[in-house]
Amino acid sequence: MWTGILNGRIIGPCELTQNLDGANYLHFLQNDRIQQDSCPAHYARAVRDYLNEEYPDRWIVRSGSILWPARSPDLNPVDIFYWGCIKEKVYSKPIQNLSELRQKIDAASEEINARNFARLVKRSFVRRCRACIRARGKQFEHLL
Repeated sequence: MWTGILNGRIIGPCELTQNLDGANYLHFLQNDRIQQDSCPAHYARAVRDYLNEEYPDRWIVRSGSILWPARSPDLNPVDIFYWGCIKEKVYSKPIQNLSELRQKIDAASEEINARNFARLVKRSFVRRCRACIRARGKQFEHLL
């Protein structure tokens, strides 16, 4: 599953039906939406070339033109807030099969209020950034 945030709104979830590698991710970028984190497929040469051409100086990745902390997953709003909310709602009761899992993910995603989501994410993100700065980029989860 893939989900993104753009201008305070949730995009997705979108189901990726194949294993993600550089070629599949490049196709995803060219035809769908953009997301960057430390996933190896996101750092493939073809992907970086495409992003440099399509989004010059506007995409974040390790060793890119926009500096970002090494522990960026700890500062990723989708990872720190969205998936936690989704998991709490989806796994509140046992799931019988893959179809039910997909339905529960979709329902939970729709349930999250976009305005409230953006406000809560911002508050959590600022708190995490401050903790990361206090820890000088090192592990900081224990400071939260």
